[in-house]
Amino acid sequence: MQIAGEMLLGASAVRGVNGTLRAFDPARNQEIEPAFGAGGAADVARACELAAQAFDAFRAAPLETRARLLESIAENILALGDALIERAHLESALPMARLEGERGRTVGQLKLFASLVRDGRWCGAVLDSALPERKPLPRSDLRAQKIGLGPVAVFGASNFPLAFSVAGGDTASALAAGCPVVVKAHPAHLGTSELVGRAIQKAVADSGLPEGVFSLLIGAGNEVGEALVAHPAIKAVGFTGSRRGGLALTGIAARRKEPIPVYAEMSSVNPMFLLPAALAARGETIAQGFVDSLTLGVGQFCTNPGVLIALESAELDRFVDATARGLAQKSAQTMLTAGIAAAYRDGIDVRAQAADVTRVADGAPSDAHCAARAALFRTTAAQFLANEHLQDEIFGPASLIVACRDADELLRVAEHLEGQLTATLQIDREDYALAQRLLPTLERKAGRILANGFPTGVEVSYAMVHGGPFPATSDARTTSVGAMAIERFLRPVCYQDLPAELLPEALRDDNPLGLWRLRDGALERR
Repeated sequence: MQIAGEMLLGASAVRGVNGTLRAFDPARNQEIEPAFGAGGAADVARACELAAQAFDAFRAAPLETRARLLESIAENILALGDALIERAHLESALPMARLEGERGRTVGQLKLFASLVRDGRWCGAVLDSALPERKPLPRSDLRAQKIGLGPVAVFGASNFPLAFSVAGGDTASALAAGCPVVVKAHPAHLGTSELVGRAIQKAVADSGLPEGVFSLLIGAGNEVGEALVAHPAIKAVGFTGSRRGGLALTGIAARRKEPIPVYAEMSSVNPMFLLPAALAARGETIAQGFVDSLTLGVGQFCTNPGVLIALESAELDRFVDATARGLAQKSAQTMLTAGIAAAYRDGIDVRAQAADVTRVADGAPSDAHCAARAALFRTTAAQFLANEHLQDEIFGPASLIVACRDADELLRVAEHLEGQLTATLQIDREDYALAQRLLPTLERKAGRILANGFPTGVEVSYAMVHGGPFPATSDARTTSVGAMAIERFLRPVCYQDLPAELLPEALRDDNPLGLWRLRDGALERR
């Protein structure tokens, strides 16, 4: 499939006339052809108008049609073959094997949501029978289901050119909810975005659905994204990126005449608690796993372990020594973009200059362009509690060890933490009492709590939660990964005494869709 440098506005391929931009190859430090035409306010308006026009027909389409759309997108992405992986590799410097795995995850989550659509439990169908004889007042016939919010704006992420981008989890869950999607392509992945966008565009056409079910916008700077969030047709936003970017979008959404929800995944340092018995029993093993997790993907994961918290001890010193030896074997690697690499270096410099913070280990240098060299720092709990900037995320392979004098100080550090995507406990049975004291705090602070693992790696499943209290996300009630992600783009509607002929299929007495439903408080499927 040819990359033409075009946006996709419904069924049309359009070259933007508001300047040009090119993707960048960070490994070779050079721009990549072709040039892409940048869109403007008129293109945003056209995409949003098409989405608004498509909404009612799309959400009313049979569930099987919606499920098949998601499966067709998955099939079309696979049909792109090596061309997709090669282009994504050029634009991100991510290893081919990593991108092949990410493609598999992208396809897998599309199929997960197709299965979810067919299952129908997301409809939340509830029927409360009329009680005309009830005293002192009768009860009407009440029935409720969930429907899509409306057109959704999705912003592609820098660190996952496939799984969190044009056909990523936000798009898949919004389409599953019956919501048209308008995607703003990430400027680092222009060619990858066009290839995937065309795969979605073809699936929409082949499904016989309105063209406005999907559009892809391209723009330089912030103009296109801001106009997209501000457009009255957009009813929700999915975003993965920096705290500054997420807060900017939530501000625009809040100032609209009709404020809308922004589901932004933003910032997390993913604390790991190294409890005493586990550290004494297997400190070197934990150190090796930590080094591998920290440097995986050049540390460019939202679940990267950025803070380690432990009690001062000889075992902790040995852990630091083992970590230093492991990091010394890890060469600096190319980051996703030159801008991300520069921000990483700035973050490391600021951390190194902080009071009472010691740089205790480094990765090996290399001649790679746009490279990040791993860095490990150490500080005291007192200094961590006194300096709020030590909680700042450094996007890349950097982490901070916080040494606590005793268990009470460790608990104070845990309480001091901001909201997180994950929190990890390295524990043995002798640590369970302390872990039990920690858990209530961690439940309030994080969306996912791990034991004896490492936070990098997010399973796409029914139980997965990839969210957390602010600033990890803008809405702690939601997840951007897993089946529960569909809930972000749904809202309940109640029907009171509506004639049977006008009821939606999910709420009719004969249950033509065969859904699990709650009737008068009892679960049934008949």
